Order: sequence, then structure tokens, then C-alpha cells
Amino acid sequence: MSTKSREVIWGGRIMGAEIHAQGARERAQEAVREADRAEAEAWSVRMEGYGGPAQPSPTIGQCLNGGLAWLEVECSRCKTRASIPLDAIRRPKDTPIWKLEASLKCRSCRTPRRAPAARMIKLTESRQITPYKWVHPTEER
Repeated sequence: MSTKSREVIWGGRIMGAEIHAQGARERAQEAVREADRAEAEAWSVRMEGYGGPAQPSPTIGQCLNGGLAWLEVECSRCKTRASIPLDAIRRPKDTPIWKLEASLKCRSCRTPRRAPAARMIKLTESRQITPYKWVHPTEER
């Protein structure tokens, strides 16, 4: 006469609790992703509609987690627009987006002495502005 093992007695309840915990974890991650996206979209609409204020802003990590991976900027001098991938920016992921504005400079109208600043327009899911297509001078356009 043997007794039931503890695995037989408690195994089903333990397995059910683990499945429940994993489901709760997935729902929590989805809720965080949704909240990050909502915060990034609110900041983006505020920047595009009013032109600011840039503070407070979501962090780079929150934007990437929410799915908004591109920052659209415009040169204050020549009005050239560009889309910058946030995952290529060499800053910690907890850096707020507004702190990037000081380091954004226009490449097309830069001089050795002066590089005009670029202003942030909005955050987007994908590249909105196509990159400049370079054509060799000897080729026909």
C-alpha cells in the first residue's frame, strides 16, 4: 500500500498556476506596450500640431516598445526633412526624446563654422520621407 505522490496530488494545481501566471505576464507586457504607444503618439501629435512643447517626452525605449521607431526632423534653415531611425541613435534607451534635439544638425547646409539645428516634427512607425536618391553626373536622369 503506497500513498499518492506529491506530484500527483499537487501537480495539476501547480501547472495551472504557472499557466495562469504566464498569461498574466503576457497581458501585462501587452498593456505596457499599449501605454508606451499611447504616450508616444500623444507627444507626436502635440509636436506636429502645436510645434511643441517638447517636454515631457517619452524615452527612446518607450517609442521603440510602442512601435514608433522613426523620428521625423526638419532643418530650421533650409527646411530639409529627414527620418531618423531611433534604434540607430547611440544613446541609452532611457534618454527622453527631447534631449536629442540639441544634437540634431543639418548635413546639407552645414558649414565648417556653423551647423544649423533641426527641429523635431513627429514620431512614425515607418520611414515617411524617402532617402535622397544619388545619381552620378554622367548618368541620364
